[in-house]
Amino acid sequence: MLRARRSLVLRLVSAVLLGLGSFLGLGSAFAADAPSDAIAQADAAYLLRYDLASLQEALDLYESVLPDLESLPVQNQAHVLNRLCQLCYEKAMFSEGNTPDDEQLFKDGKEYGFRSLRLNDELASRESAGLEFALQFATIDDAMAMHWLANVWGMHLEMNPIQGLIEQGSVMLLFERTIELDEDFWGASAVSALGSLLIMVPGIMGGNQERGLAMVEASIELDPGYLHNRIILAEYWGFTYNMFGAITGVRDADLIERECALVLEGEIGDWPFWNRQAKLEAERLLQLLADWSD
Repeated sequence: MLRARRSLVLRLVSAVLLGLGSFLGLGSAFAADAPSDAIAQADAAYLLRYDLASLQEALDLYESVLPDLESLPVQNQAHVLNRLCQLCYEKAMFSEGNTPDDEQLFKDGKEYGFRSLRLNDELASRESAGLEFALQFATIDDAMAMHWLANVWGMHLEMNPIQGLIEQGSVMLLFERTIELDEDFWGASAVSALGSLLIMVPGIMGGNQERGLAMVEASIELDPGYLHNRIILAEYWGFTYNMFGAITGVRDADLIERECALVLEGEIGDWPFWNRQAKLEAERLLQLLADWSD
């Protein structure tokens, strides 16, 4: 309630200033500041995005900048597009199962991610030669775009499995390149994400269970405070799956119980959104284990 009231006051003050600026012939100067003000407000809401209302506020504010996006420095454009890509992925985590709204979020997120990557002229000019070749020209500044693009694209393919047979390799390429540039990025979650894919994808399509398990375990060592990597280990190695991603049984109940206990005991620390999500996932996995143990 306080946050909403404060936002209203800011909007009223902004309206008064814009009106005064127009009266004094300074409208263009105030208008030029509007995107930066929206970004600053979005950044503040982003920090509280473990609350859905704050996440939606951040998403709306970043989207409000899009009409003026090309007037901003490239670094600011990338910031907005990367945050939009990320928030599209994270908003879907609040829903129960994959919904049509989730699919639209993943489509939008994919568009934002590619727009961000194309701000790199070296990469964009080589995109026609194929994603694998173009990604050779990605830099560490592109890690955010590649990581979240891989995540939203992967989720979209999960909802469209036939398309996934064709495009899954591109998702893996994005994670691979992110790791090459910065394996510690975002709690080493690109390492665990790629590891989970290697576990799940059939060998004929590039999967490798041993390598995948080693990568997920390595991600935990790279950032022990990022609890979601333990969820990846419990979920993708603790259970077994068929080629369509449906659970077929329990591989290692002790591992599931151990990793989930560590997550539930762990601190929120530096990851207020993702560690809260990890704790919810731990409870879900323990219930799933109980269901399969009956």
